[in-house]
Amino acid sequence: MQRRQRGINTGLLLLFYEISRVGFENIPPVTLGILALNIILFLNPLGPLSEVCISVNESFYRKNWQRLLLSPVHHADDWHLYFNMVSMLWKGIMLERKLGSIWLAYIIAIFSVLIGVVYMVLEYTLAEILDDPTYKMSCAVGFSGVLFALKVLNNHYNPGRFSSVLGMRISSKYVCWVELVAIHLISPG
Repeated sequence: MQRRQRGINTGLLLLFYEISRVGFENIPPVTLGILALNIILFLNPLGPLSEVCISVNESFYRKNWQRLLLSPVHHADDWHLYFNMVSMLWKGIMLERKLGSIWLAYIIAIFSVLIGVVYMVLEYTLAEILDDPTYKMSCAVGFSGVLFALKVLNNHYNPGRFSSVLGMRISSKYVCWVELVAIHLISPG
């Protein structure tokens, strides 16, 4: 896991701009809390990324289960944080208004842990099927898995919606895939 660069964090500045554009008063409390937690831990991480990321080797074999809780709220760099938190901002606003704050907090807590478990199961399965133990050492951080789970919920509660991406009208059920490709192209790894 690479260490993030120090210096000007353009992604962080853009995130603050986006939050101010929406307005603090328009962001429900759980969504705002998730944004704040991720920003605070980006600025003051609880450890180096190599010590908070989730992997089969570190989390399962070494029984370092705290990584299930730490990995979703740490980000590799400011662009990773920016894309994840802008996505959380919009999904959070819509879902928190629909489900309520308590339910959204509960769902995010459950998804945060379950996504880590699913990640480890997939990495373990790949390592066994491909007979390649490096998959068990592959380490991940970030909120993306939780966001994709929230996207599924959002599509369930708001079917048939469309979003504009780069001027193209795309069904909301495909927007998460466009987000995934954009994040991968802009911030690979």
